[in-house]
Amino acid sequence: MTTTDPPASGPARARRAFRRFRRTRPFWAAVWIALGGFVIFFLPMAPLGRILQVGVGGIAGMAGGVVIMAMALLVLALPGQRHTAGTIAVIAGVASFPLSNLGGLFVGMGLSVLGGAMAFGWLPEKPARRRGLLRRRDRAADGTPASPVSLGSGSA
Repeated sequence: MTTTDPPASGPARARRAFRRFRRTRPFWAAVWIALGGFVIFFLPMAPLGRILQVGVGGIAGMAGGVVIMAMALLVLALPGQRHTAGTIAVIAGVASFPLSNLGGLFVGMGLSVLGGAMAFGWLPEKPARRRGLLRRRDRAADGTPASPVSLGSGSA
């Protein structure tokens, strides 16, 4: 009698699929970029008592927020373009400082710069090696173990 795992339920399969999606993209960088863009975009729509600049500055801030949120979507949709999108997110975040109420009162600017830097620095995981190949390679020709080799963390 063999033991097999019962079929996974719908939520378990969805969670596994989301985990796989999240690990193949700079997910957390996109989250920080999107939050920064959200703050920069919606701060000009706050009540007038909380806004430092109104008018064209508010429109420029909203446009900057839209650009930053678009870069978050680009980072998620096309991870190969993460360098370009991360750089644009950092530039738009820093540009929001004079254009949009001190960069979303520094919060939006900081989040978009953080996320852009994370997107720029993200590296995809290398595919896992097969264990059998490592074991054969770690032994010398006479069967004695070879000196240990550092494999690293696998993230670079």
